[in-house]
Amino acid sequence: MARTLLTILAAAVVAGLALPGGAADLEGAADHPAIQRYPDAEIVRYQLEDFTDTHLLVEPASAYGGLSKNLDHARALEGRVTRIVYRMPPERSTLEILRNYEQGLAAGGFELLFTCANEACGGRNFNHAAIPYSTEFAENYKDQRYLVARLARPEEGDLYAALYVVRNTAGGGADKDRVYGHLEVVELTPMAAGLVTVDAAAMAEGLEAEGRVALYNIFFGFDSAELEPDSAPALQEIARLLADQPDLEVLIVGHTDGQGGLDYNLELSRKRAAAVAAALAAEHGVAAGRMTPAGVGFLAPVATNRTEQGRALNRRVELVDYR
Repeated sequence: MARTLLTILAAAVVAGLALPGGAADLEGAADHPAIQRYPDAEIVRYQLEDFTDTHLLVEPASAYGGLSKNLDHARALEGRVTRIVYRMPPERSTLEILRNYEQGLAAGGFELLFTCANEACGGRNFNHAAIPYSTEFAENYKDQRYLVARLARPEEGDLYAALYVVRNTAGGGADKDRVYGHLEVVELTPMAAGLVTVDAAAMAEGLEAEGRVALYNIFFGFDSAELEPDSAPALQEIARLLADQPDLEVLIVGHTDGQGGLDYNLELSRKRAAAVAAALAAEHGVAAGRMTPAGVGFLAPVATNRTEQGRALNRRVELVDYR
């Protein structure tokens, strides 16, 4: 039976096939078109927001007090968010359900980012942080399982899926020992590229006038310090600037937006700055001693972090002439 269900779900994820809806589905609710339900599950809660922000846990929860106390262990995302709570069919285990989704997502091209079970998730701390409070999930952490996965979609925006399943040992009647699943699907909005283009001459003017210049045409993967290919023209212009001014030494400073924890963003910004310096040295022959990479996370914003436009301005790399 388990193997058959895996095959059905995997096919649904890949092809967008519709599995039968439950007779007791909440009115107006529907499966996400990319990730179909476990067979015979029923939708009991449903929420769709066209554009909002959310956090998906990608590590065990270490702190008591809910998601706000565990943001360092979560990935900040924004875009179209679908949240669905499924009441699973009787006599199914949390493991069977999680494995079905895990294999179905893998068959659909998703990369598994994190998975955990029971105390390894963080026990009660994770239960309080994984999803908003609801009677189906609250305090049911003795048998809990979780996964989060990502489907890379460069043109449309990446797709994230997080599934949290628990056995409801606190409920009574038909809900006693019934498994519930919370599926959250986030469709990212692709980042607008090329906000500002700065050539070597403009960089030189900025450094002369203000001692610093902000660059917005150096691109990284989401939550990554890996340079995107579209960064090549900006790196070429930085190399030209340094070739034109052989005595110039610069700080290369990474900046992030305000989403996520401070320590996490400090480290991410440091890694991004180091990646720029490494690429300039390896690909353009710039002497490493002329560049000092550093990262300040979100400690030096140039705009509000309350809007996507402001956050886009805060995500930048700066050259600083510290002479």
